[in-house]
Amino acid sequence: MEGGILVKKPKLLYVDDEIMNLHLFRDLFRNDFDVLVAKSGEEALEEILETDEIQYVISDMRMPGMNGLELISKAKTEKPNIVYCLLTGYDLTNEMEEAINQKQVARYFAKPLDPTEIRMFFSAGPSL
Repeated sequence: MEGGILVKKPKLLYVDDEIMNLHLFRDLFRNDFDVLVAKSGEEALEEILETDEIQYVISDMRMPGMNGLELISKAKTEKPNIVYCLLTGYDLTNEMEEAINQKQVARYFAKPLDPTEIRMFFSAGPSL
């Protein structure tokens, strides 16, 4: 609460197939965002389509089933105003670079994630 006014935190969906990472992310960013989590691309897509007011999505790139780019590609057709980011423990691929250049993905973050880098990116007001 700021000056008696309730400040609504932006809604962020974090997607990772590693459960430990979901808990860690939620703990790290609970003061910055209203953090939602999903453990698969399919679960995340359902959450994106059913939940209003999601402003940001950060998805792991490599997951079983639907990978991060597939998730973003499907979600962006229905919810184009969300800022989508990728998180990867691997090098930037041509496919990821192309998605960034085509404005499908606003940014990619390297694992292990750097909380300060993520906070700085979102506090700067990322564009679609």
